[in-house]
Amino acid sequence: MNFSDIFKSSFLEAASAVSILDMFIAIFLSFTMGVLIFMVYKKTYKGVMYSSNFGLLLISLPMITALVILAVTSNIVLSLGMVGALSIVRFRTAIKDPLDIAFLFWSIAVGIVLAAGLITLGVFGSLMIGGVMVLYGNRKSYDSPYILLITLNNEETENHIVEYIKQNVKKQIVKSKSVTNGTIELNYEVRLKNDSTIFINDLSKMDAVTNAVLVSYNGEFLG
Repeated sequence: MNFSDIFKSSFLEAASAVSILDMFIAIFLSFTMGVLIFMVYKKTYKGVMYSSNFGLLLISLPMITALVILAVTSNIVLSLGMVGALSIVRFRTAIKDPLDIAFLFWSIAVGIVLAAGLITLGVFGSLMIGGVMVLYGNRKSYDSPYILLITLNNEETENHIVEYIKQNVKKQIVKSKSVTNGTIELNYEVRLKNDSTIFINDLSKMDAVTNAVLVSYNGEFLG
């Protein structure tokens, strides 16, 4: 093997299969879209405190995916080997919020699309997805459902309390009712008329009402 054979090696030929400009554009746009995804995630997050590590993942995942796709598109043999290598990877991290799955797939998809050269699709699609998530994810708090828990010790006042609830909420649905030794517990799913929750204070002061609690409701109910 002489000096010229080194430059004819398949390894060096593969190194020049993807141009520097293509790599820069793909990685830069992937980073930009990753930041956009992260901002949408922060804007639409409904929990108490979002995970900064998950936010960093949303930024880096499009760039990592773009690197993989750039490598795969440059060499068919490498693509087959990479498919086999990735097929043995197992991730066991639990996803707490189903919406997080959408953000993960969005990050992966935009990295694939940008690395494939479909820049218009990647950018326009990300803007559309982000707009939809912000629009539907930032609904006013009083449009979101709540669970109203009321404990009574006198069944004669139940009808009066139910009428009071109907007058002060936009919508109410009975989720459960339990009676134990004269104590009545009512669980309502309610939607508020506005941001005010003062009616809960007045409700707790009514005769026979021993407890009144209003809690956020995520759409799932057990009971």
